[in-house]
Formats: sequence, C-alpha cells, structure tokens
Amino acid sequence: MTVTAHRTGDDRTLPARHQPERPRPRRQSLQARENRWVPVFLAPWIIGFLVFTAGPMVASLVLSFTSYDVISSPEYVGLDNYEQLATDDQALRAMGNTLFYTALHVPLVIVCALGLAMLLQRLGRMSGLFRTLFYLPSMTPPVAIGVLFLLLLNGQTGLINAALSVVGIDGPDWTTDPAWVKPGIVLMSLWSVGTTMVIFFAALQDVPVELQEAAELDGASGWQRFRNVTLPMISGALLFATVINTIASLQLFAEVYTMFFGQQDASVAGDAAQFYVVYLFEQAFKFLHMGYASALAWLLFLVILVITLVQLRLSKRFVYYEGQQ
Repeated sequence: MTVTAHRTGDDRTLPARHQPERPRPRRQSLQARENRWVPVFLAPWIIGFLVFTAGPMVASLVLSFTSYDVISSPEYVGLDNYEQLATDDQALRAMGNTLFYTALHVPLVIVCALGLAMLLQRLGRMSGLFRTLFYLPSMTPPVAIGVLFLLLLNGQTGLINAALSVVGIDGPDWTTDPAWVKPGIVLMSLWSVGTTMVIFFAALQDVPVELQEAAELDGASGWQRFRNVTLPMISGALLFATVINTIASLQLFAEVYTMFFGQQDASVAGDAAQFYVVYLFEQAFKFLHMGYASALAWLLFLVILVITLVQLRLSKRFVYYEGQQ
C-alpha cells in the first residue's frame, strides 16, 4: 500500500511505513493502578505496628537498662537488672511453672483438638453445627473463664469434684493444693480447644481421599492410614498449632491472675500459681519496678524466640509440604 506525498517540484510516492506515527496515549496497566493503593491500605497496619508494637518494644529495651519507677525519671544502671534477674529465685520459679504448664498444655490441646476434628469429619452435614458449638467457648473473655473455673474447681462446692464424687472419686483441692494447681490450670485451658480444632478440621478436609482409599486397598489398618497418610498430610497444620499454642502458653496471664490473684489470696496456692507474666505484671504495676519488668519481658521474648526456632528447626524432619521431593 502506498500514499501520495506532494512536494515542490516533485511528485512521488512514499511507502506507508516511512510516514511518521502519531504517539499513542499510554494506558496505565491495572496492576500499576492497584499498586498505588497498596501503601494507602497498609498505612493503618504500619502505623499501628510502629505505635503499639515496635515503639513499645524499643522503649522497653531501653528501660531494661534503667531503674524506673514511673514517678521519677529513668536512671541508667547498665546490666544491673539482668544481673538481678539471674539471681532472682522467684523469677526462675515462675519461669519453671510456666514451662511446666506449657509442656502439659500444648500436647493435650493438640491431641484433644485433633480427636474432635476427626470426629467432626465423620458427622457429615452436622459437622457445621457442632463445629460452631465447639468453637463458641473460645469467644469467652479470659477473665470470665478464670471466674468460671474458680467456681468449677472449688474443692468443696465445685461442680467438677461433685461429678467425681458421683463415681466414687474424692476430688482434690484444685485451687489450694500446690500439687494440683497447675493441673487445674491445664484443665481450664482445654476450654478454648475449639480454635485449634477448627484449624485441624480444615486441614483434614484437604487430605486426598484417593490416598486413603489406596492405602486401604493395600491392606493398611485404620491406625496405619492415620499414621502414614493423615498425619503427614496435616503436618503443616500441626506445626502451626504447636507453635501458636506454645507462644500463647508461655504468655498465660489473665485466667491465672483472675483465679489466684484477683478473687482470693494467692498465698493459699503457694508458689504454684506464680506464672512468669503474672510475676512480670506485679513487678511493673504493683511494685513499680518498670526497668526490672522490662528486663523480665525481654527474657521471656528470648525464651519464646529460642523455643520457636527449635520447633521450626525440628519441623524439617517431620513436616511434609505438598510438592516437595
């Protein structure tokens, strides 16, 4: 195709490809337009993180090297707070109580939640109703849970001991006997097992039915199918639930404080009810040792960090991710 170009004293044709092209308006891609809104939508979270999380963490790190009672200005003391922490028998005892509780609580929650999730899987259409019923207790405020179980675990008039007496068992003094305080708190913590159960129930839905049927055709028993098919396929959810429950257990506060430090004299339970965050809270807001409380908080942060890293490191041996060789 040719076009005619008129020039002075000359009349010739030029190919169309030699004609200058008009600049086309640039159309901004949808992705580029959406990217401009990303900072806007992230801004509330970023501001909240800086103001309510990162900022206080930096402030507590600074205060951990000071002597600060809120009333007067902080006074720099170097590593004195950490040296005091290393020789504070009560802090070490509180950490021991917390670790003991965590070692009991996490496996029990995992086992109970997985058992409930597998039962729900067999209910078919009714699973939605029971899933909601099991999850509802998790919505209860921690303070209300503490008050509720303070009544349920009462050694004389508690409902749990009354139920045990029906079958001829003399229930212990859950809230006053130091030997039974931590088991009682572990029993209380099972109240919110529904959250972990929902996670496991969702993971079980993703286990391929074909693998279960193939294992059954090969003669695998129910336990063998569970151990060699189900557990590997939900191992990622198991790791997630283990890490989250471990972190939450190490920071247990509201329920214990309500049961043993708000409604009754904590001395009746001895040191068994002295959990780490409770001790930290007392140092900060009862004795106004803010600098020392900050050092306690950073020790807890390091303990949680180390335990979490160990769990993630060990998970490489046990966790199966779909698609890996």
